[in-house]
Amino acid sequence: MTRIPHEPSGEPNPLRALTLDRLRCRTSMKWRAYPDDVLPLWVAEMDVLPAEPVVRAITDALALGDTGYPAGTGYAEALAAFAEKRWGWDGLAVERTAIVPDVMLGVVEMLKLVTGPGDPVVVNSPVYPPFFQFVEHMDRQVAEAPLGADLRIDLDVLEETFRRVTEGGRAAAFLLCSPHNPTGTVHTAAELAAVADLADRHGVRVVIDEIHAPITAAGVDFVPYLSVTGGENGLSLMSASKAWNLAGLKAALAIAGPGSAADLARMPEEVSHGPSHLGIIAHSAALRDGTDWLDSLRAGLDDNRRLLAGLLTEHLPAVTHRPAEATYLAWLDCRALGLADDPAEVFLRRGRVALNSGIPFGTGGAGHVRLNLATSPELIEEGVRRMAAALD
Repeated sequence: MTRIPHEPSGEPNPLRALTLDRLRCRTSMKWRAYPDDVLPLWVAEMDVLPAEPVVRAITDALALGDTGYPAGTGYAEALAAFAEKRWGWDGLAVERTAIVPDVMLGVVEMLKLVTGPGDPVVVNSPVYPPFFQFVEHMDRQVAEAPLGADLRIDLDVLEETFRRVTEGGRAAAFLLCSPHNPTGTVHTAAELAAVADLADRHGVRVVIDEIHAPITAAGVDFVPYLSVTGGENGLSLMSASKAWNLAGLKAALAIAGPGSAADLARMPEEVSHGPSHLGIIAHSAALRDGTDWLDSLRAGLDDNRRLLAGLLTEHLPAVTHRPAEATYLAWLDCRALGLADDPAEVFLRRGRVALNSGIPFGTGGAGHVRLNLATSPELIEEGVRRMAAALD
């Protein structure tokens, strides 16, 4: 695959556009879950204004009264063009896509296609907590294959887990997070091909959450799972919601590889009624015309990753972390601070800063917190200051 180099866009850093006072006027979860004296650096919402092409597309739709039901393949076409230009991947076939309400509801529908009640679903913990919640709610069994000490997929552990869960010919799936949340790891083509080979040998179906794919650090290339050798049997979920902060405008795409097209075709037609028509308009505009905004965001996140590393060295040297290769999240190992399994509770109670507790992320999460970097440098500085003050 030939990728297009990313050049500076010239757009201002979206992470510097809003003051704390303006952010506190928001009514979404990030800014309403805690009292006003708490600095929220937790849930995956970004402190940005939307890209102008998105605002224009939504405004035009409202002016036209275009607020009905979704139709057509515009979203898939926009994503296919983005994938070819951004990742050098021309294998996203529009005819092998379907709109779904959002990525996690799409994951549920894909798992229903390839597993039955009680079947195991393998995950690489520590991992996004809804992987556990949604899988268990749909009457499947979570089987953990923990990441290695380097926070990458441990292929030996994964193979042993595949072998164990498929004993006796039992159906099983692997729910892969790519890029990985919370660590920000970007799986390489070689790693993904090895995963595909293991899945094929053990008869495990792979469903992939690729929601953070557009948000990579400088010099890091995202590799779509369906593009690697052996990946043609996978079922991917993608969305513009994380990269352009559109979680409140629900829409996502399920994408089948050539070998799984028949599976996707079995998805009930009524699932496609769930996405928001305005969401699809917004996501399509972001993918088509919002790439300059995205690259300014990515540059701002690179700056924030460097800032956080320096602040931790200065104020919390016992906290360790690996700067993420993707996402706008930072996974912080706080075990050396002696705050027991849930340091987020201590940082909230003593420092009035809200972070995600590592415990719901599964094995490997205790003693860790997840920090949201998609905010202004000033708020990151204030957040680390509060974390350090919580130790006094």
